[in-house]
Amino acid sequence: MERDERQSILDGASELVQEVMARNRIEPDQLISIVFTATPDLTAEFPAYAARQLGLTDVPLMCASEIAVPGALPRTLRLLAHFDTELQRGDIRHVYLRGAAALRTDLPR
Repeated sequence: MERDERQSILDGASELVQEVMARNRIEPDQLISIVFTATPDLTAEFPAYAARQLGLTDVPLMCASEIAVPGALPRTLRLLAHFDTELQRGDIRHVYLRGAAALRTDLPR
């Protein structure tokens, strides 16, 4: 996230949801729930609202704040999606966009 602005958070959360669903071939009816977290410097909007705008109106969504660890990557949204799938754990594609890619340099992009 470039800044703590409502539209920036909505755009970033929307991009993240869409990318997770696309990379893992997730259909909306496979979603069980999604948990979003935001670093303490992102407070202008709930990231879950972006998922609602994408049409995920019957999926339980929750937002939480990351703990404020000194030196942590700032302005970061995270998503934990629970979904039904036939994929093996090793076949699930984790998504790290923009600067968040620095969090997991061990994963293929």
